[in-house]
Amino acid sequence: MTIETVRVPDLGGAEEVEVIEISVAVGDRVEVDQTLLVLESEKATMELPSPVAGVVARFLVAEGDKIKKAGIPLLEITIDGAVAARTPAETGAPATPTGAAKSGAAKSVQPARVEAPKPASAPAAVPAADSEPESAPEPEPEPEPEPETMAPAASAVATPARAAEVGAAAQNPPPAATGAGIYAGPYVRRLARELGVDLARVSGSGPRQRVLKEDVQAFVRQRLAQPTAAADGGAIPAVPEVDYARFGPVTTGELSKIGRLTAANMHRSWLNVPHVTQFDDADITELEAFRQTCKGEAETRGVKLTPVPFILKACAIALRDNPVLNRSLARDGAHFVQREYFHLGMAVDTPRGLLVPVVRDVDRKGIWELAAEVAVLGDKARAGKLTTNEMQGACFTISSLGALGGRGFTPVVNTPEVGILGVSRSAVQPVWNGREFMPRTMLPLALSYDHRVVNGGDGGRFLTQLVALLSDIRLLLM
Repeated sequence: MTIETVRVPDLGGAEEVEVIEISVAVGDRVEVDQTLLVLESEKATMELPSPVAGVVARFLVAEGDKIKKAGIPLLEITIDGAVAARTPAETGAPATPTGAAKSGAAKSVQPARVEAPKPASAPAAVPAADSEPESAPEPEPEPEPEPETMAPAASAVATPARAAEVGAAAQNPPPAATGAGIYAGPYVRRLARELGVDLARVSGSGPRQRVLKEDVQAFVRQRLAQPTAAADGGAIPAVPEVDYARFGPVTTGELSKIGRLTAANMHRSWLNVPHVTQFDDADITELEAFRQTCKGEAETRGVKLTPVPFILKACAIALRDNPVLNRSLARDGAHFVQREYFHLGMAVDTPRGLLVPVVRDVDRKGIWELAAEVAVLGDKARAGKLTTNEMQGACFTISSLGALGGRGFTPVVNTPEVGILGVSRSAVQPVWNGREFMPRTMLPLALSYDHRVVNGGDGGRFLTQLVALLSDIRLLLM
């Protein structure tokens, strides 16, 4: 058994230092680089990291003591087994004065870490844990950013996957109180790196907001106790809360149940699905002329004939000929499910929120039948009378904002579907036919799809065929 004596290091020109903090107690087991106590001069704070692993045997100073020269013994550490102290070359500390080394029976070491105060506007510096200055007080250079990924050997976290959550969550806790810099010893800094914790986010409980080992451990426990983030979105920072009442009168309200469900579904889809949107315009001049000729029959049938039934029918045919867009990705990400049916969802704007009733077997129905079903489902949606079955089982969704206006938008895929068609307001535009400009009714279309399943070529072929079908409705019969 060996007794290691830790002595006052080179004071770096300071006339006197004060013991402002004793970071461990007699009987505590300490690790290499763990802060033992903190000295302070008029210009700098000096942390003494432990040069060895062992048990604190006794202190030779107390908090508040003032020390005026290097080499004075501060405390003793009992070393179990043949654990050698680091040499001055390893620690980066100045060598022990010759007189002091010869006068003591125990080996003396003089590790030191100096952290000079920095201006309040300077960014917090986080130096490497094993680098220590050779002389006292110098401002520490601004380091490279601390890594926020998880080191594989963190003993405080059960598994690497769970540890990664801690590292990700560390990006978004309440900010620590700011000051001249981050005050933490080498041991605490090393522990923080191993756990993937940004010390700038940890509130220190020591003197002058010094971050202690217990602060880091408490931070990790707090993050592990919080609910994990949504799949594939764990590193996304939260939107900061704003006090809107500071700027003027406000009222608050609660989202409807449908609004909350829609928000959650759209958020999940946006986080998990790599979206791509392709755009094109369909010339529906002939389709609109045909609709006008059907007004009399529509009145007889008691049905309003809008462009929606034609779009539904065209989408069913395009899905049949481009089956990639009628798939869903399996949960394992390695397989897909190919649907052999053609049930299409149509988004309906209602006072309660966005609802998507499903028109089933669109490929087997005629335009009049589809027009009647679209009207019935739309009325039921606005009246809040849709059944659960009427809102399930869609292969593909159509979101039409033509009645509301707008030249285009990018719809969000309704997962687990892999495609959605956005339809905007049609407008008469001059179109060059090779000889002259002619007024044509153009319908803007936007196809969004899941790029994990649908490639650009797949989307392009689908949209091109859809444009052709709507531009010449005779093709709907073929």
